[in-house]
Amino acid sequence: MLVGALDPLEGSLIILPGSGVVTLGTFLSNSGRGLLIYWIWIFILIAAGVGAMFVLSAFGGIGGRGGHSMWWGLLIVPYPVGWIMGIVSLLLRLIRTVRHRHAAA
Repeated sequence: MLVGALDPLEGSLIILPGSGVVTLGTFLSNSGRGLLIYWIWIFILIAAGVGAMFVLSAFGGIGGRGGHSMWWGLLIVPYPVGWIMGIVSLLLRLIRTVRHRHAAA
């Protein structure tokens, strides 16, 4: 998910499957229902934002000479929101794992 952030449009082809893999891993690891629902929402947000981004790109983008209002950009907002939620969740999980291993040693 971090590598895909270098270029949001083409990187979405990495970020979306990456969030899907983390969601699937959360489901398969039985990490708890709350965490699974959280990751399902992250995946939905990213998918909706990426879908909107590709549709808007197909119709000429927003602003500039295309004539589409910049307000159409609000449809893309779920993508970065879901990405940030995912990165924060992964960082918190990493910190928790490191602390757990450090306490066990």
